[in-house]
Amino acid sequence: MSATQSSSTQLPSPKDRAKIISTIKKLVSERHINVSNPNQDYRPWLALVDEKTPCLMELEREAFEAGMAELLRVLGSSHTAFLHQRRDSIPAPYSINATLRPVETLSGKRWMFVDVIDDGVAFHAGIRPGEFLLSIDSEPVVPPKPANFRIGGNHQVEIAAYNGSKRKIAIGVPNRAAKDRPPMIEPRSLSHRTLAPGVGYVRVATFPGAVGQSFAKGLDDAIRDLKEGGVQRLIADIRGNIGGGLGSLRLISYLCSGKSEIGYSLTRRRLRKGYRKESLTRIGKIPATRAELLMMAVRFKVFQRDRSMVLVTEGLGPQPFHGRIVVLVNEHTHSAAEMVASFAKQNHHATIVGTRTAGEVLGGANFKLHGGYILRMPVAGWYTWQGDCIEGKGVEPDFVVENSPDSLGAGVDTQLDRALEVVKSL
Repeated sequence: MSATQSSSTQLPSPKDRAKIISTIKKLVSERHINVSNPNQDYRPWLALVDEKTPCLMELEREAFEAGMAELLRVLGSSHTAFLHQRRDSIPAPYSINATLRPVETLSGKRWMFVDVIDDGVAFHAGIRPGEFLLSIDSEPVVPPKPANFRIGGNHQVEIAAYNGSKRKIAIGVPNRAAKDRPPMIEPRSLSHRTLAPGVGYVRVATFPGAVGQSFAKGLDDAIRDLKEGGVQRLIADIRGNIGGGLGSLRLISYLCSGKSEIGYSLTRRRLRKGYRKESLTRIGKIPATRAELLMMAVRFKVFQRDRSMVLVTEGLGPQPFHGRIVVLVNEHTHSAAEMVASFAKQNHHATIVGTRTAGEVLGGANFKLHGGYILRMPVAGWYTWQGDCIEGKGVEPDFVVENSPDSLGAGVDTQLDRALEVVKSL
């Protein structure tokens, strides 16, 4: 075992734990935001931490980490987690690029694969939507027990088809992780094709990168290719999208021709101090050159360190599919992808098909702690330009369509079929 592996599995010492707890208390009390209760009194939570601290000092490592995670859950916000850089227990959407849903079967509850992202880890292992996850490394995984994997790990997984046949497969999770995001394996963010004559299809699994330059270029190339193929209608599929950075602005901007306010973020400090949304710093363009990127970095790291700002569409001009767009969503559509859906629905730029989104739309940040630990928590709330908050509510589709276990098991994507019907009618 390497020195790095050895150190990552050692028990945090009492001194380390005291530092970790003290730092978390300070960060939460100063920067955490709960949009459902912007004037939240953190004193009861701090008292709870103090009450639990003696016990946390004595627990084994796994129990200590679970205890810290439970304390953070009490805050009642999304984008909140207690992690370690060893990355050995990462949920399936972030480790194997697949989402799961608990389903009742004749054998009891089982996890069913719902979104299996093209070119992702699960996809390459041969897993498809509608199949069941039975075990990981010979350990049964029954809901609500989470299906977690180790980044850099090799796992033996038992899978069952909807007809009951079983097989064992090997899943190798790459030993890499996305920069400046929670521990995760970023899937291929973008794929596209012509779905039917005149109907283009774009699947967006994530918005990689803080600024989104590469994603924006990739989306531009995809849209150009579809337009050259004579596309007059568009389906944007953001089911299973785990969110991300500013790249979402480019997808939102393709929904309308001009400049239009999308929404705004507010830190706890700005929210309590008072604000006029019209006076907040505005972002209305993804940097296209190194000089523009440098200017943005200086602007927000030196002069504008508060994360309160307005997001504005880029004004990409008329598109042949405007007025004939469908956005596909489901319960695994998160964060920045929900911003896309809410803007499209509130401004009538697209018809939304699928199921209600996750309702987890906050500006999260990672904070390094002692002993290789990481605190992830929300530091900014997100509001639509009309002042609505999606956190805890999600976006309700115009056409509610469920991909039932029966349809997934039969290899039928009912939501996509309905989206195609709707977009052809526009």
